[in-house]
Amino acid sequence: MNAEILKANDLKKVAPVFGQLSFDEHEQVVFCNDKDTGLKAIIGIHDTTLGPALGGTRMWNYATEWEALNDVLRLSRGMTFKSAVTGLNLGGGKAVIIGDAKTQKTPELMRKFGEFVESLGGRYITAEDVGMDTADMDTVREVTKHVTGISEHLGGSGNPSPITGYGVYMGMKAAAKFKYGTDSLEGKKVLIQGIGHVGETVLKHVTDEGGKVIIADINQERLEQVRDQYGAVIYSGDDLYTADVDIYAPCALGATINDDTIHKLKADIIAGAANNQLADETIHGRMLQEKGIVYAPDFLINAGGIINVYAELEGYDKPEIMRKTENIYHTTLEILNSAKANQITTHQSALKVAQDRIEKRKAENKK
Repeated sequence: MNAEILKANDLKKVAPVFGQLSFDEHEQVVFCNDKDTGLKAIIGIHDTTLGPALGGTRMWNYATEWEALNDVLRLSRGMTFKSAVTGLNLGGGKAVIIGDAKTQKTPELMRKFGEFVESLGGRYITAEDVGMDTADMDTVREVTKHVTGISEHLGGSGNPSPITGYGVYMGMKAAAKFKYGTDSLEGKKVLIQGIGHVGETVLKHVTDEGGKVIIADINQERLEQVRDQYGAVIYSGDDLYTADVDIYAPCALGATINDDTIHKLKADIIAGAANNQLADETIHGRMLQEKGIVYAPDFLINAGGIINVYAELEGYDKPEIMRKTENIYHTTLEILNSAKANQITTHQSALKVAQDRIEKRKAENKK
């Protein structure tokens, strides 16, 4: 093998990290490996200007390690802006564990992951995400104090999903107010894609208000359970993006708003819990704007979860958690109105609020 081939192979190994499109001047990317437990994890710390990087840990059976890296880079960046736009003194971080949460997750693996978190000395604080639950965070807590979302009997705030779902519901109502002139969801057709704990919470609030909910999920058994409990309708068409609904609520994985789906969408509003819903923030945000579809920025309206776990660090109580989460309604309205006034996308509007707060703090720190 000649020198040029060796050089090319070395570049392939290096470029996908700092050269990834999702890399946005991240402060630190930590690769974690443990042979005995089978742990393979990546921790991404995007920005700690406003405080320690807080973000959940996702366990997912990624097809490739690069896919996992791309996910942690996008998610950690999103957490920076989520905390900033919500007014929390936190930075952005996230972690992913590569593997099947149903078959490969063990207490030993979670404790080993906790040791890696502990080694960062508080720069990163973890919490639960896809593939994780409160019990897993309790296990992580055995080896590090840098974890939130632990059980209430241990002094934690418990499962953040209900609060996340409530925040999404608040954001959805604000988007309805902006689009229709009223925030009532009575009679509105809402398609919820992904009926996990958060999606179910959104469904419950919308149903209680008289909305007509259509549900979609890869788990048929789960769909039938939720249908029977809430009276929702299971989507039965060939392509859910063509569904004739008022509101589309993506509550599973991200990037469902892309070149293929935007042209099909009939919804007036997109308001869901999934992170990174726009496959390309600039291009797809503008395409939605041109189509007249109101997009409630995901990193704003799904911030209820981080508000909930932040309470463990700041010591505020449940009523204050609810007050801060309800305020997502007002912040969403302000951002949607600002986007309209300044003729920019709603994503750009929310991003500007977050970035301005970060830049202000950087300037203060230099004094």
